[in-house]
Amino acid sequence: MRLALFSAAVLLTSSIQASEPNGEQQQWLDELAGKFELPVAELSQAMAQANYQQGIIDAMTRPAEAKPWHQYRPIFLTEKRLQQGVEFWQQHRELLERAEQELQVPAQIIAAIIGVETFYGAHMGSHKVLDALYTLGFHYPPRGPFFRSEFGHYLQLAKEQGWTLDEPKGSYAGAMGMGQFISSSYRHYAVDFNGDGHINLFEATDAIGSVANYFHEHRWQWGEDVAYPAMVTHPEAAEALLSPALDIDKTWAELAAAGVLVEPELDAGTPVKLIKLDGLEGPEYWVVRHNFYVITRYNRSPLYAMAVYQLSEQIKQAYEHSH
Repeated sequence: MRLALFSAAVLLTSSIQASEPNGEQQQWLDELAGKFELPVAELSQAMAQANYQQGIIDAMTRPAEAKPWHQYRPIFLTEKRLQQGVEFWQQHRELLERAEQELQVPAQIIAAIIGVETFYGAHMGSHKVLDALYTLGFHYPPRGPFFRSEFGHYLQLAKEQGWTLDEPKGSYAGAMGMGQFISSSYRHYAVDFNGDGHINLFEATDAIGSVANYFHEHRWQWGEDVAYPAMVTHPEAAEALLSPALDIDKTWAELAAAGVLVEPELDAGTPVKLIKLDGLEGPEYWVVRHNFYVITRYNRSPLYAMAVYQLSEQIKQAYEHSH
């Protein structure tokens, strides 16, 4: 009986109906009303429908990207995900070819993004998007402004799509569909790839076109390499070239002068960046180019970008071998 009472208490504290907004929250609603041209009453009503979810806060504070590379990589680089990626490509070959031709983004990159994000649509999230954005926007100060803005975008998106506010489900961060688009990205980059008059990222056609369009809009360079494994001959000189910023901030001449070696021959002025990952047997060095940076526009983590890149290469090799 005591256990049952404890369980009930946990349930009550983990999902709490939004209360009347306090002074600070009311100010935030007023700001959102101005930014999104929405009535304050409509924003307040949406807030009143939402539930605070402690599990969402917990998930936000322990992201997979906080793991070292040798623990992060095995989450996404699995035989099952690779096999499903080949099957996804085979099943949607014509759509992927069309995305390549029209938007100049490789099929393997599109497949890898959808594979990493949702296991090709199998795991699109179980949290109500309304709850996620309310919880993070109004109860998670480190990212409050961002998620409050997404809350406003979500209300606009729901109007545009004809959704009931508390119906769509997604990730703990409020991302939706096979490619896990946040509300602002759904509004700005999603496309009606099958021409049926609706944009539905919860099914493959529009998801494939929209992932490709996202990369196209972020200036993916067709035919350009993404990354090269590197050998470092002078670790101290190489360490001085590392930076936490994601921008491609060096030239190949600078890296070569510091004793960094890669397999292909690169022009001296080629824009590049050196990154170091925590491998199982010590540091892994990689030289990355503009397209690696483009992947980080989808998720601002070099670990994520490297996982997508390596999975995409595996899928491409396996797909070509299957034909």
